Amino acid sequence: MSAEHAEQKYRIRIALLSIVAGICVLGLKYVAFVLSGSVALKSDAIESIVNVVAAVFALGAVIFAGRPADKEHPYGHGKIEHFSAAFEGGLISLAAVFIVLEAAKGLIYGVELKDLGRGLLVNLLAGGLNGLLGWFLLTQGRKTRSKALEADGHHILSDFWTTVGIASGLLAVKLTNISWLDPAMALVVGLLLARTGFRLVKESSQALLDMEDPEVLSKVLAAMNKVRPWDIIALHELRTFRSGRYTHVDVHMVVPEYYPVRQAHDLCEDFGRRALADGNIEGEVHTHVDPCGRLYCDRCPAECCTIRRAPKTAPTAYILEEAIAEGPA
Repeated sequence: MSAEHAEQKYRIRIALLSIVAGICVLGLKYVAFVLSGSVALKSDAIESIVNVVAAVFALGAVIFAGRPADKEHPYGHGKIEHFSAAFEGGLISLAAVFIVLEAAKGLIYGVELKDLGRGLLVNLLAGGLNGLLGWFLLTQGRKTRSKALEADGHHILSDFWTTVGIASGLLAVKLTNISWLDPAMALVVGLLLARTGFRLVKESSQALLDMEDPEVLSKVLAAMNKVRPWDIIALHELRTFRSGRYTHVDVHMVVPEYYPVRQAHDLCEDFGRRALADGNIEGEVHTHVDPCGRLYCDRCPAECCTIRRAPKTAPTAYILEEAIAEGPA
């Protein structure tokens, strides 16, 4: 079994674990609501319904994203993970609307709280499980470069902090007997969820539009600086985009103009492969080879060059501003 296939199976197992854990947490939160009659705990249970649905969708996205590139999808199927994250953001926003409506009803008509103490204990147990699950999904999503799992982890961690906030608010209700604090806390939860949903949709939309990711760009350039050979004199028109966990890099590489075509080609291809390996980046580098044209003599370390126009005076490290800019005509 190849390492890539083993990693894909691991992603699927994580997604399945997320579904099972999400169902358990949902059951606990529903019990907490039934015990207490709290609108805030009901809002927490509504969010857990979203967690389970989103986890099922994330599983489908992980499976589909693992398919290899084909004739219809030459860049692979990885972008489905960004669709998954956008879908989850939409679900969170919808849940926020329901929670705000429930909170408004509670503020207008009042609420009748029952066994708030036991309800809080059960909900805190569910919140603790959610915190562990969210942390695990986030770390494993980053480790396996799965945007769907990472988005699921962010969402569940936000759910954990929501539970902590609700518990604090309901503890205040229990101590003060001010019942309207319960729907007020639910209203705060709804507004925070709406913010989380909007952020997920925004980030996923940017990825689907191939918006440049500064973090990925910096990571690629750092790896290139680390493994650069002396005769890749400069870079320009460096572009990257993500397709799920797969990173596509396009870049123009400047080589000595007296190099034969085969030598220049092999040099650039090997450089791209080594940069990805050093940066632990799963992807590909498409290169365009440019002759130096004796325009980079001030940074070229080739001391034996017979066509040099000027001595080397400038640093040789690739600079981001120059690497992403257009090269000389």
